[in-house]
Amino acid sequence: MVARTQTSAAGALALLTEPEPALQEHAIRALVPLVPQFWAEISEQIPLIETLYESTQLSKEARNAAALLASKVYYFLGEYDEALSFALGAGSAFQDETRAPGSQEYSETVISKAIDRYIEVRSSEPSSSKVKMDPRLQAIIEGILNRCIEEGEHKQAFGIALEAHRLDLVLHIFNLNKDVSLLSYAMDAVFDNTSVSLSYRDEVLNFLLPLFPPLEAKAPHVHSVTRLLVTLSDVKLTVPLLSQLVPKETLLAYQLAFDLAEGGSQDFLESIRTELPAGDENTKEAFDKIREILTGQLSVKHFVEFLKMNNKVDMLILKNTKDALDPRSSVYHQALTFQNAFMHAGTTSDLFLHENLEWLAMASNWAKFTATAALGVIHKGHFEEGMNILGPYLPADTPAPNNSNIQGVQYSEGGSLYALGLVNAGCGSGMDVEGYLREKLRGANDEVVQHGAALGLGVAGMGGRNEQSYEDLKTVLYNDSAVSGEAAGYAMGLIMLGSGDERVAEEMLTYAQDTQHEKIIRGLAVGLALVYYGRQEQAEETITSLLAEKDPILRYGGVYTLALAYAGTANNGAVRKLLHVAVSDTSDDVRRAAVTSLAFLLFKNPAQVPRVVQLLSESYNPHVRCGATLALGIACAGTGLQDAVDILEPLTKDSVEFVRQGAFIALGMVLVQQSETSSPSLTSTRELLAKTVAAKREDVMARFGAAIGQGFIDAGGRNVTISLQSRAGSRNTNAIVGMVLFCQFWYWYPLAHCACLAFEPTAIIGLNSDLKAPKFDFISNAKPSLFAYPPPTKPPTKEAVGKVATAVLSTTAKTKAREKTKEKKAVAEQNGDAKMETKKEAKVDVEMKIDDASAAPATEPSGAISPMVELSETAANGKTASSEGKSTERKRSRRKDEPAFEKLSNFSRVTPQQLSYITFPEESRYQPVRPVSTRAVAPRGKGKSSNGKASHASGAGFSATAERYGGGGGILLLIDQQPREKVDLMEFPRLQLAEPVTAEPIAVDGPQSTASGPHIALDENAPEASVPGSFEVSSFLLLFILLQIHDRDI
Repeated sequence: MVARTQTSAAGALALLTEPEPALQEHAIRALVPLVPQFWAEISEQIPLIETLYESTQLSKEARNAAALLASKVYYFLGEYDEALSFALGAGSAFQDETRAPGSQEYSETVISKAIDRYIEVRSSEPSSSKVKMDPRLQAIIEGILNRCIEEGEHKQAFGIALEAHRLDLVLHIFNLNKDVSLLSYAMDAVFDNTSVSLSYRDEVLNFLLPLFPPLEAKAPHVHSVTRLLVTLSDVKLTVPLLSQLVPKETLLAYQLAFDLAEGGSQDFLESIRTELPAGDENTKEAFDKIREILTGQLSVKHFVEFLKMNNKVDMLILKNTKDALDPRSSVYHQALTFQNAFMHAGTTSDLFLHENLEWLAMASNWAKFTATAALGVIHKGHFEEGMNILGPYLPADTPAPNNSNIQGVQYSEGGSLYALGLVNAGCGSGMDVEGYLREKLRGANDEVVQHGAALGLGVAGMGGRNEQSYEDLKTVLYNDSAVSGEAAGYAMGLIMLGSGDERVAEEMLTYAQDTQHEKIIRGLAVGLALVYYGRQEQAEETITSLLAEKDPILRYGGVYTLALAYAGTANNGAVRKLLHVAVSDTSDDVRRAAVTSLAFLLFKNPAQVPRVVQLLSESYNPHVRCGATLALGIACAGTGLQDAVDILEPLTKDSVEFVRQGAFIALGMVLVQQSETSSPSLTSTRELLAKTVAAKREDVMARFGAAIGQGFIDAGGRNVTISLQSRAGSRNTNAIVGMVLFCQFWYWYPLAHCACLAFEPTAIIGLNSDLKAPKFDFISNAKPSLFAYPPPTKPPTKEAVGKVATAVLSTTAKTKAREKTKEKKAVAEQNGDAKMETKKEAKVDVEMKIDDASAAPATEPSGAISPMVELSETAANGKTASSEGKSTERKRSRRKDEPAFEKLSNFSRVTPQQLSYITFPEESRYQPVRPVSTRAVAPRGKGKSSNGKASHASGAGFSATAERYGGGGGILLLIDQQPREKVDLMEFPRLQLAEPVTAEPIAVDGPQSTASGPHIALDENAPEASVPGSFEVSSFLLLFILLQIHDRDI
């Protein structure tokens, strides 16, 4: 018998009105499973169902069932809050419903709402009071947590407990299995949760730190502890940890110090150096080394050696740019200056400069300032010789009498002071260079020299919070000079970076509101943003005040204050504010800045940025489109993300020149350190940039952007990437600040040099216990082509001009043929062989021919090809086809023959995406004291090839791994497993320096002996120069003389 389908719930609903409680209970139980089908019909009786839930005549089980019935009806009506309220009243009936078939969607929705309600109540109420919490809600949540623990879903329970501010539950769950990965997961959850306040974040991190096991060699949680210490920046936590490591785990203490020096602020590192104990006879040397490491200069020195050793700059690209751009244009001259500076950043190679002194001497005024400052980018990190390199340009202690009459000398002096700051960027706080720059700032009378000294002081003392430096800069600011005041505004923010000092903020804002100079207002507005770097909700009052200002420049500063205060947090509220400003503000500059600032919030998840700015990149407003290009470039820098490239490529053809400029710059950032294998767009992008630079009819701004893009894509000799995140996973403060200042090139070109602060060398540098670099090899379990350097640019080949074949008319050919035929007939008649000659006559070709038989195949018309020519062409085509086939086969065989892994030596380039493929062989003498990468290492088999997944990785896989920085790499302390054997150390070329050059040429009357070695500024790897004649002048001295002669002529 076929079961009849129920078409209505009217029968069961009628029983609800019966006076007998037993019938009502039966009706309620019958209606519960009918809700998904007849909820609309049942909803008409919802008041009656609620009455039955509150009735005292029904049993408890029946009332629970009535509550469940009402909850399900409200769920289907979309009233989730009401559904949750009645589900809480259902008690055991709701628990049974969660296990019933077909009710999974309902139960999951209600449970989700319950968790949200619980988190909301727990987050809003004081920790000491629990009056607001519904005990029924508490019971449900504890039931959910218990079930998660029973089923082994500890991460889910951890997440709920963290969001609900239940640190007691976090401790309880961790004590169940002591899984350290849960602590790392909790850290990531706190960092990635956009709704977590700064105070609660610090509370959680302080709670988690003691739960980590004691640090030891090769412990997997070293990265997490480092990130935690850098984020908290608490000296009271860091110093005891380092002190505990020194006796037993000295290598690990060194490693921790290197990692802290990379991510920590200057004032935090200085406090650690001050608080570290002096140590006894056994530990004094170790503590002294830790202090040296914490200055940050030791790390930079090793990275400079790496950049010098592996410099792969393609000089032909620079030559082509120089030939294409007119040096008489100040914009073009600075474009090439930036391109050369970025491509040689940190390599200490000035080869291009001393090969093109005539071009360099054409710089005048601010172009000369920029050109001189570029030396600081090229020699960034060359601390010991910074003063010697820039000696010819630095202002003298007592000004020479001749200098006052030389036009433009102040631009060289100001640029050299700025360059000195760039050489010591982020490492000059508390050092001699900071005092030197302060002295020059106080003693300078010219506003250009003050401008350079202020910028140099700000960059060198970044984050040092030196009150004396701040007061000196404030004195310059109060002179109310537009040129020097702007630089002072930026520098004051740099010195007080991240301090959140209300006194400083009030002084800067008050002066910005009083002055009439737009340049000063802009410098102070951006400086104010730097003061509130990383302060999150502490900056809210200032952000609200700035965004409400009538002056668009101050609103511009408010946008950057919002971006820097919440940098790297992806805070939903901050993102919403920026998007609102981007579409509603009346100033185009403010709208552009708002879109660009999205990058500083979202850089930890670069794959998210293309989706956010997709619509903005199609805006009618060109400034919004320009901001979208920079947002993509900064957030997706070094990832090669194809989604970002797909948005940027159409913008390179935009009708507005500055949008094209931004697209070219952004493409260079996104594709930095990518290979042709990992990023299919690399080759076409390089060709596009070169074509744009060479196109004389292209707009000046677009060509400027293309030149900068070329500098970014090959930055640091192709050995650096651009990353706003440190290797440990924390914010890279120098990089974030550098990119914020780079974005100001829109108003002031010299600030573009600050982009070098975001350049992160990508290397594995191994050091032993003496902090020396031994020779050793490690394995990269990927095909070499996947992470290979791009091939050098090939110079254009000159084609030889061949002799043009002479064409012969067909009528002339016919006439000649007839004459030949008559002659042959006459001869044949004489010889009695006329028959044979008549047959040959029929074969005479009377069509158009070529006199030069050798050129016939190349110039023969397609419609008049003789059989012999056709045969020869067929043979040639066959040969060509076969040769092409052979070349294709050779390429395929080459791919097949390519090894699945490669050996790399110490101080080798290892890109962030490559880190997960790096392993140290077990039989190797040296092993790293901490894991190379935070990601899982790709295994390699014992045979000749790697694991298939590792070795056959393709560019498509990087879109996933690019979402987070791989972590690890950099400087690794090594455990020597054979300490008794002799150590084979790496050798670095050391130059014997010449005497410091002076600004004035010295007359020479006869043959003079040259210095014992070349100047430090020269390229160490360049070929030796020929033996000089009577005397040799330093390239920097010659450049200085040329610049002065050029200015005097002007």
